[in-house]
Amino acid sequence: QGTRDHPPAQTVLRDRLLAAVVACFKRHGAAAIDTPALELRETLTGKYGEEAKLIYELQDQGGELLALRYDLTVPFARYLAMNKITNMKRYHIAKVYRRDNPATTRGRYREFYQCDFDIAGQFDPMIPDAECLKIVHEILSDLQLGDFLIKVNDRRILNGVFAICGIPESKFITTCSTVDKLDKLPWEEVKNEMVGEKGLSPEAVDRIGEYVQLHGGLELIERLLQDPKLSQNKLAKEGLGDMKLLFEYLTLFGITGKISFDLSLARGLDYYTGLIFEAVLLQQENDHVEEPVSVGSVAGGGRYDGLVGMFDPKGRKVPCVGVSIGIERIFSILEQRVKASGEKIRTTETQVLVATPHKHLLAARLKLISELWDAGIKAEMLYKKDPKLLKQLQYCEDTGIPLAAIVGEQELTDGVVKLRDVATREEVRM
Repeated sequence: QGTRDHPPAQTVLRDRLLAAVVACFKRHGAAAIDTPALELRETLTGKYGEEAKLIYELQDQGGELLALRYDLTVPFARYLAMNKITNMKRYHIAKVYRRDNPATTRGRYREFYQCDFDIAGQFDPMIPDAECLKIVHEILSDLQLGDFLIKVNDRRILNGVFAICGIPESKFITTCSTVDKLDKLPWEEVKNEMVGEKGLSPEAVDRIGEYVQLHGGLELIERLLQDPKLSQNKLAKEGLGDMKLLFEYLTLFGITGKISFDLSLARGLDYYTGLIFEAVLLQQENDHVEEPVSVGSVAGGGRYDGLVGMFDPKGRKVPCVGVSIGIERIFSILEQRVKASGEKIRTTETQVLVATPHKHLLAARLKLISELWDAGIKAEMLYKKDPKLLKQLQYCEDTGIPLAAIVGEQELTDGVVKLRDVATREEVRM
């Protein structure tokens, strides 16, 4: 049904992954918030474009119509508007819900975690945007997932391209969601969808094709700024100017090697207004292949300056830019890696097992373990009155407990505890 249980070993791995992401968000000065899993249905509708069909709507039982949250961005915009907040840097890690066709092998589920970092507020152009890209770069580098590429584009540049190619403004958003399929489908198929399903003229689509297949860096931005048609379009010119500024900042951050300005990047959601970006992992198929193959998107985001205004009764806008880390896909990659390496993951943090070598010493074990717990030490014991010492030591080995605190008759008489290092079998009395 597109959901999954996480057994202990997976939960440990996921917590490790989330801890690395949170550490990065905190390093950049974000505060954590939480919002309900349920939102009013009207809060979510009209924000996601063609993706809206994937919203989990709850049955009408009289009263308010509710739905499960689809992402963490729209609830954040609602939160800002409701609380009249005009300036905030926040992160939010929580489950979201999509009535999608699950593809569990690719980390695609109906219930899954999202990890979002957003900067809300009126600031000078592209400084917060550059920081969001730096965060993606830091997280993907820290997790050592292999080679990656962060594609960037701007909705204003795309809309400018559509305008000069003769696409009516009413069809910008639906054209966007078709262009967004270019990373999965060849141009011919995308072209057929635009002409056949979206009703665009073949000539206009061919003109779009000349632009959306371009990708590069600063030199491409310069070239497009000189483009006689595109430079006449106010929106595209603004977008290209900001893109140039962004690349200056990314150069100062030293990360342009992993960034590609890619005109085919569209991102299917309605609410983006400016910069959009997506990070993909690259897989070198073999040494003979020139172009690395993308194994799927692991982070994405962009600027959404109009969303908060939709929830404000007076339509007051709060500019926002943010990034979402695709934790499920990264998790499936790490999981496969752990499986392949045969690494045994410890599922508990127990430091010491309280053990006894012979019968009638349960009271001694209970007293000692209680002292350890009260001192903040993570300790366990077997739930048997008279367990065999071998069994107790075997339990340490099976669960990775490093130490055994052994109390026998002699230790009780001498008022000491024998501490045994499970791995080396060395013992000290203390």
